[in-house]
Amino acid sequence: MKALIFAAGKGTRLKPFTDSHPKALIQVNGVPLLERNIKYLQSFGINDFVINIHHFGEQIVKFLEKNDNFQANISISDEKETLLETGGGLLFAQKFLENEENFLIMNADILTDLKIDELINEHETGRNFVTLAVSDRKSSRKLLFNDDKILRGWLNVDTGEQKLAEFNKAFKPMAFSGIHCLNHSIFNKIKRRGKFSIMEEYLDLMKTDLIKGFYHDANLIDVGKPEAVATAEKIFK
Repeated sequence: MKALIFAAGKGTRLKPFTDSHPKALIQVNGVPLLERNIKYLQSFGINDFVINIHHFGEQIVKFLEKNDNFQANISISDEKETLLETGGGLLFAQKFLENEENFLIMNADILTDLKIDELINEHETGRNFVTLAVSDRKSSRKLLFNDDKILRGWLNVDTGEQKLAEFNKAFKPMAFSGIHCLNHSIFNKIKRRGKFSIMEEYLDLMKTDLIKGFYHDANLIDVGKPEAVATAEKIFK
């Protein structure tokens, strides 16, 4: 399975590092996030990658060249004109994913020991449209799932705002882990264009397509703030 790694973001919460570097190259115990995640996915047999870039993207290209792409097959989806967020970034990278029946997406600033092979197996055997890695952890925004782990809504914990596919029948709130498997048919169903979040599309498509949650209790750190780096360094050696 090919993996798309989102590495284009500006990482404003990681200033001052991101004033002159891409956030994907911030180090945890001396190893850049991007390197960690390439090797992490390689440990599950994934060796074909698309990496999207924007903010100081040339540094990512040079980093990969310096390390011989970590012996992986890597294509670069360069959003140098406009940062397109996750949904727009996925559409922009479509040409690199044309021949993939299913593919994996992972945010570059996520560190986890989640068993990717189990996520992929659940996605493929269930013939899911999308499978979202989620866990029961603190988050200001939660996805809502029914008893069959099917996505039925979204909740802003702070404001109480909800987006629902149906009346909330004691749905289980779970936090998205920034890792998802998708079927290629997503490209025929996305309605938005330009800059947008893929989660907006999921919340529309949950009404017509099978979007399921993959529940996990693995270690997972969103390395989006300086204090998160210190936390990650205690877990990921």
